[in-house]
Amino acid sequence: MPEAPHPGTGHGIGRRRMLQAMLGASTAWAAPMAWAQNNRAGANRTDGDARLVLVFLRGAYDGLSALVPHGDARYYQLRPHIAIAAPDGTAQSTIKLDDTFGLHPAMAALLPLWQQGVLGVLPCAGSPDPTRSHFDAQHHWELGIPGKSSAGAGWMNTLATLRSDIIHPADDMQSPRSRPMAIGVGEANPTILAGNAPVQRVPKGAAATRQGALGDERTRDAVMKLYAGQDHLSQAFRAGADSRMQTAQTLSVDMTDPGMLGREMLAANNGAGSAQGLLLDAQHLGTLMRQDRNLRLGFLSAGGWDTHANQGAVTGGLAQNLGNLAKAMIQLRRDFSQPNDVVLVVSEFGRTSFENGTRGTDHGHGNALWLMGSKIHGGRWHGTWSGLAQGDLHEGRDLPVHNDFRAVLAQVLRSTYGLKPDELSGLFPGFTWDNSLNGLLRT
Repeated sequence: MPEAPHPGTGHGIGRRRMLQAMLGASTAWAAPMAWAQNNRAGANRTDGDARLVLVFLRGAYDGLSALVPHGDARYYQLRPHIAIAAPDGTAQSTIKLDDTFGLHPAMAALLPLWQQGVLGVLPCAGSPDPTRSHFDAQHHWELGIPGKSSAGAGWMNTLATLRSDIIHPADDMQSPRSRPMAIGVGEANPTILAGNAPVQRVPKGAAATRQGALGDERTRDAVMKLYAGQDHLSQAFRAGADSRMQTAQTLSVDMTDPGMLGREMLAANNGAGSAQGLLLDAQHLGTLMRQDRNLRLGFLSAGGWDTHANQGAVTGGLAQNLGNLAKAMIQLRRDFSQPNDVVLVVSEFGRTSFENGTRGTDHGHGNALWLMGSKIHGGRWHGTWSGLAQGDLHEGRDLPVHNDFRAVLAQVLRSTYGLKPDELSGLFPGFTWDNSLNGLLRT
């Protein structure tokens, strides 16, 4: 949307304030952005059914608790109080995946997906940039450019411009370039969705089912008359208002299912921290992407993973968060199980291999990155694992980044969306194709 006029310009600023008052903070989530660029390279493609969902765990989750390296004795030396016990067949120990790794018991629900071969993991993936700043690292991930601190378009938004050719016109013959291909649930303005392509944004939790002031017919009619013009602001407002109402109506209908209501209560009450709402957001994302076949890129996020103190082991705050994450992943698998659907679970960096003095972990480097989908060569881990010996750790304290996150995304995007080498290089400047990951997806 255009910048607001300078105070004192009268009608323009009044309309802006009216817009904000009527839609509230959710205006930024519902209103589309500028038109997508007309980039139709490679129009003859077979990737029209591919859907990609990225789940971002903000705060740097502890991958060494989620994917437990029980086969490395040094793990238990580095973490005398917070290590997850070696597999012994009980609910209080690691769930064995192979002789090297296992699952945190709070993530037991994911074991069938691993056994079915649709869940895989890279134990030491991440950004090659060494920053330990949450803000900087998240920014690098969302731009797809490690080390870049300036503003820019998010890689998911850029991908939407590259693949605008798979958007289908609506029944009202609206231009495909004005229809969103990407949707974000939970955050107002994630950097990964910033850019020229239109994006649908949905509030987190139960707020997504409410129409706000526009739910009142008289108010809605009055505001729509005020914004009946053909200027850019009026058009953007009407599109945003329609999106807000359609989203709320779609989700309200879906939530009348008694089973869905039960899951909403479960998401609201089970576990601690903001990760407890991830299940409901995942349900909303699945509903909206089922209803609109043009929505091919989905983004979810959850905070509460910065466990500097008292993170716990088999039980505790981190265990609760991991349990909530597993439930959300199960829900996403239900909704995104078509042949070309892929779900990724990522975080900006990992945590220290050793526990600190307050029985937590500090900011690290490499981390476990999860991939889920029928195209994923699952039931195994990929990439490189060099162990936890002092000399094999990054700066003597963290897991190294053996696999650049951009190389992982490149494998997924080539396989599902047919991106060519020049398109991948434009999307992720400076990345190098990683041949060691060529078996990550099924051919």
